[in-house]
Amino acid sequence: MNRTLPPLRVQIFHELQDYATTWAAMRAFTATRTATTPDELWLLEHPPLFTLGQAGRPEHLLAPGAIPVFQTDRGGQVTYHGPGQLVAYLLLDLRRAGIGIKRLVAQLEQAVMLLLAQYGVQSERRVNAPGVYVAEAKIAALGLRVRQGCCYHGVALNVDMDLAPFQRINPCGYSGLAVTQLADFCPSIQFADVRQALSTQLQSTILAFSNPLAASSFQH
Repeated sequence: MNRTLPPLRVQIFHELQDYATTWAAMRAFTATRTATTPDELWLLEHPPLFTLGQAGRPEHLLAPGAIPVFQTDRGGQVTYHGPGQLVAYLLLDLRRAGIGIKRLVAQLEQAVMLLLAQYGVQSERRVNAPGVYVAEAKIAALGLRVRQGCCYHGVALNVDMDLAPFQRINPCGYSGLAVTQLADFCPSIQFADVRQALSTQLQSTILAFSNPLAASSFQH
């Protein structure tokens, strides 16, 4: 069925964003949105922290040390966020768009894979292990929460960051899981370029469920 969806609102944050504040903002947006509220895409970085998802087990936090730990409501286990990791939060009305969570996950993974291909990096999915992998190492983690037909949270892509904190956890609940980043394959990568490329992929690959969405962009 042909449907016209409200314009997508893209927000790009240039400063590090506190996780708890961002999480509260996502929850508030989702709780107060109406049937006509435009979907939003937030692109940002967080200060160093570990997050435990709904299925997160404390034993997967091996040695967090001084890095803060935050219990959140996304799906999945434990992961690390930090500067140089590009986080894309999608605040979408799935019911209005007529898309299920499994298709959304597949579209998110596909968007990241297409982005990596632009930089000559071949990647893949894994069955029953959401995310994107390069040569057996995880380069992007994915976690979502659906409430009353609307989702929030999203995907975290390792661009050019300190990967050492991942050794303090079992990433995504998998002992010994290797982690990688785009800079390992493209040393001269520019974070801003990757951010724009991922924004474009998410808009064209994921958010155009029926008709292409017009996007308005806001810089912070």
